[in-house]
Amino acid sequence: MDKIKRPVFQKPKPDDFYLKLHREVEETVLSDKRMQRYNIVKAFLLVALYFGLYAGIIAFGDSTLWLFGFYILLGLTTTILFINSFHDAAHGALFSKPKYNHMFMYVLELYGTNNWLWAKRHIGLHHPLPNVPDWDIDIKQSDIIRIFPTSPLLSLHKYQHIYMWFIYPFYTLNWLYIRDFKDFFGRKDNYVKQLTKIPTVEIFKMFIAKAFNLFYILFLPMLLLGQPWYIIFGAWICMHVSASLLAVIALVSTHVDEEANFPVAPEDGKMPTTWAEHQMLVTKDFSADSPIANFIYGGFTHHVAHHLFPAVAHTYYPKITPIIKKYAREYDLPYTCYPFTKAVRSHFRLLKNSGNVENILVTGEI
Repeated sequence: MDKIKRPVFQKPKPDDFYLKLHREVEETVLSDKRMQRYNIVKAFLLVALYFGLYAGIIAFGDSTLWLFGFYILLGLTTTILFINSFHDAAHGALFSKPKYNHMFMYVLELYGTNNWLWAKRHIGLHHPLPNVPDWDIDIKQSDIIRIFPTSPLLSLHKYQHIYMWFIYPFYTLNWLYIRDFKDFFGRKDNYVKQLTKIPTVEIFKMFIAKAFNLFYILFLPMLLLGQPWYIIFGAWICMHVSASLLAVIALVSTHVDEEANFPVAPEDGKMPTTWAEHQMLVTKDFSADSPIANFIYGGFTHHVAHHLFPAVAHTYYPKITPIIKKYAREYDLPYTCYPFTKAVRSHFRLLKNSGNVENILVTGEI
């Protein structure tokens, strides 16, 4: 695809809210190093839990009940470890030394994908340009789902608020066995290749990671356990479904509800807001007051704080969010926090509205 102009934001003025916000967070929150240490302990406990559950599959998998139980728990732990610890490491927020963060990112290879590619998608495109049509490829997943109002409207989208209930449970399978290959080899609207030339070594690493993941998580239990192959395959599918359902709650609750804002980049690439104002306009929190949700989803529940302070460990976010609320009121900026149930319902209303030609015509989006 031809190179296109990457959007850029306005420079902040001396009285910009983010300058004040950042200064107050530095002085009152980030000076406490205990939250950083807690984050590291949490990361290694989750890694230990992941391997412990896998050991449970090998040790007790001859019982079908235990087999499915351990695979489902492994799927849930996969998402929790990814959303909390890997995600922090990818943003340079888990350890103080970059080399340790980079080493921890190979958790993603353990899952069968590629940490270099994910960083290009998420850190190179989503965080600088969240909700900007086409550029935010964390949101632009596939033509089968229409979220951006600028995306083509297909006849099938009229039913997307129905069929996505049956597709979202296979999110991780799509990621591993479809999306990765499209990102590495696809030519149509491949914004990853807008950022950089894909190193050949990363392609080899992806294939090796997928082969290793399938070997230890699927084929090795088939070899070692006295279970029929189709029972183990079914448990493996359940693992992916449990991982996907937990992940999708975070994915649909932070940027893509029925009131979501999708700022289109002008032809000259100059966005009308500053970077921090843009983050406030397009990002929402969910279940931020729930200790359980905060433990499971880490920086995703306090997602506004994460987008404004991506290089800060998620364990600090509950203390940062009240400061964000204060400046949002002072500068008349939006701040929204939904219970996750409301956020999920709102997402499916967005799907229904964006798949309906009558709604599009009313809002003047085509």
